[in-house]
Amino acid sequence: MFFNQHRYSGLLTPISYMVDLLVLSLFAYYLPINFQTPLIFYCYLSVSWIILSFKNGFYEVYRYSKVTHILKKIFSQFSIFFLVLYAYMGFFKQPEVSRLAMIQYFTLVFVSISLFKFINHFALLKYRSKVKGNIRRVVIIGRNKKMDQLKNVFNERTEYGYHFLKQFDSKELNFDLESCFRFIVNEKIDEIYCSVSELTNKDLAKFISFSDNNLKTLKFLPDNKNIFAKKLKFEYYDYLPILSLRDIPLHNSINAFLKRSFDIIFSIIVIFGLLIWIGPILALLIVLESKGPVFFIQKRTGFDNKEFYCLKFRSMGINKYSDNIQAGKNDMRVTKIGKFIRRTSIDELPQFYNVLFGNMSVVGPRPHMLKHTDEYASKVDKYMLRHFVKPGITGLAQVKGYRGEIEKDSDIQNRIKFDIFYVENWSFLLDIKIIIQTIVNAISGEEKAY
Repeated sequence: MFFNQHRYSGLLTPISYMVDLLVLSLFAYYLPINFQTPLIFYCYLSVSWIILSFKNGFYEVYRYSKVTHILKKIFSQFSIFFLVLYAYMGFFKQPEVSRLAMIQYFTLVFVSISLFKFINHFALLKYRSKVKGNIRRVVIIGRNKKMDQLKNVFNERTEYGYHFLKQFDSKELNFDLESCFRFIVNEKIDEIYCSVSELTNKDLAKFISFSDNNLKTLKFLPDNKNIFAKKLKFEYYDYLPILSLRDIPLHNSINAFLKRSFDIIFSIIVIFGLLIWIGPILALLIVLESKGPVFFIQKRTGFDNKEFYCLKFRSMGINKYSDNIQAGKNDMRVTKIGKFIRRTSIDELPQFYNVLFGNMSVVGPRPHMLKHTDEYASKVDKYMLRHFVKPGITGLAQVKGYRGEIEKDSDIQNRIKFDIFYVENWSFLLDIKIIIQTIVNAISGEEKAY
């Protein structure tokens, strides 16, 4: 699984961003460039650098990236940055700025950031090769010339950080998909590499379904022209082309960092701006109406299929069915104050503590009870895909009308379709749109908010 074997690898790109921005600011501060408004220049540089980095994919350097790929990124980034740097003098009318100092500034920034980028890349290669850290466990399905070449890449290019465990020969008479799946689960395999030409369409479909439902990364060697009608990600390991079946935006460390930063800021605003005063009032009303704790704490399934304790304001009287039966329409367990806070979704507000602690996100697939996760994982195809990201207080499925009680199979099936769409098509603007729609729905009221 992407985050299991390399827990802190998602921090590498954000740290690189911060180091590079620090370099930009420090050289601008110490060199005699003669700015009239230094603060504006620092902001201009930082914003320009971030925009260029996104556009050029400057930080999209992977474990199998070649030096030529990094050089291309550096050249592309600094070619445009040079123009942006000198455009500053015209945009902000800075006649006293020293041209010589600007050339010195650009040269020092170029050398420092390029040097840091190469040091970082080669240090990670050595770390994987010598320390055996940041490792991904892999298996190969198929035996032919290309698959053998890939096996050699895994075994010989130890700096890539792949731990090859087994190669399954799909042409053997005793080849069995189920035993293959058991091995992958038991050995905690992270990535599966398949030869498209050696598997039937039926077997390929089973591998896709298995990888989706077990949170495994599935990749293909394109040795067959009859490939899937999907948007596939094309990569190179050494000189071998590899196809990834699914590219999840939040597995990009910058996207993950952006989303996590927003979650922290938004949850702090809600906690100190709303919960700090509405919490004591609701606590008093809840305790006065029925005996029991203020908060309802329940185990839910979260990111990477891990359990966590989900917080809510208690909206029901104490009962023994809360972990097994969802609230239904005219449910006798729901208290009077509970009806109000459920209808307005105020009961969900304590989950902002879950967001702050990192168990949840503001937006994402809603976390289900453990019982329902076990039930739906076996009933609904690709159900487990929703656990590739953190669960959310609100989500795309909820604003599209699929919230609350599951009354029929189509309810959960449609909910999962929206969850998977969110996982595969996440964007920051989509999160903002969902949050706005959630607020509108909470004010106007929803049919299934009971």
